[in-house]
Amino acid sequence: MLEARRTAITHVPLSTAPLPPLDTTIQPWPGDYVEVGGHGVHVRRTPGPAGSRAVYVHGLGGSSTNWTDLAAQLGEHVDGHALDLPGFGRSEPIDGYDFRMTTHARVVTEYIESLGPEPVHLFGNSMGGAITLMVASARPDLVRTLTLVSPAVPDLRPSLRRVSDRRLPLAFLPVVGARVREQLASMTARERTHQMLRLCFADPDAVPANRIEQSEEEYTERSAQAWAGNALNRSTIELIRTWIVPRKRSMWQLAPRVSAPTLVVWGTEDRLVSVRKAPRVARLIPRGRLLVLPRTGHVAQMERPVSVARAVLGMWEAVERGEW
Repeated sequence: MLEARRTAITHVPLSTAPLPPLDTTIQPWPGDYVEVGGHGVHVRRTPGPAGSRAVYVHGLGGSSTNWTDLAAQLGEHVDGHALDLPGFGRSEPIDGYDFRMTTHARVVTEYIESLGPEPVHLFGNSMGGAITLMVASARPDLVRTLTLVSPAVPDLRPSLRRVSDRRLPLAFLPVVGARVREQLASMTARERTHQMLRLCFADPDAVPANRIEQSEEEYTERSAQAWAGNALNRSTIELIRTWIVPRKRSMWQLAPRVSAPTLVVWGTEDRLVSVRKAPRVARLIPRGRLLVLPRTGHVAQMERPVSVARAVLGMWEAVERGEW
């Protein structure tokens, strides 16, 4: 079972509040389109109590469906909003969209603003973690708490051992890159799904069969979108660019500006962004605390939704008590 593993905690209180049974047979939450900055942004909503909202932002190559199980766990506490960023999921980008991390952050900011004056519980995974870090540092008035799951902070010691398909780094090089991208684009939905599982999960064999099937369906849908490949390529390049800017513009300079109570979650077997970065992220955020999950990969909210939910609720309860 995905949750039948030990959890390593550093200064993170776990909630003892009852949670709904983990039901990995549930379908992705229904969605509709919201006008944000000229985009029709696709948003999946998890019904919850009025007056408390959570906004979920996916990672590179992901979508709003990455939050299905965690949103279900938290549904009795918050009204959930999982976005498809422009170019991902079902959100078609407008002409001229540049896919910079700051531009993605502006879309998230404008969406939160559209929800009303109350701040939200903001979540981000991987690239979405970098984006939500930008939002929280620039607009503290919008963020009640922040949860970062393996945020894509600068990691300048890449290792090919983390990459399930070693052609991926070559896809962004001049001359050979175009041919490699064509090869990757020719992969079937099943091949793409299993590549993703090997890259993002510590134990791909533990992923329920219906979730694998849903992922294959999503890749099939994405292969028919004329804009999906460009969105992935451009967002990858722009994310890497945020890693190599001068120190004074580094993402590391954003963390100390985050005033919201922040939970940082990392898997020890993250093949994409090393867990070595976890203590530094949590330490730099003034109200940051760290949850490290053994035998967990890059998408803890998918692989360990109950553990993450208990830690998130523990943070919310501690904040209410004035103890975070």
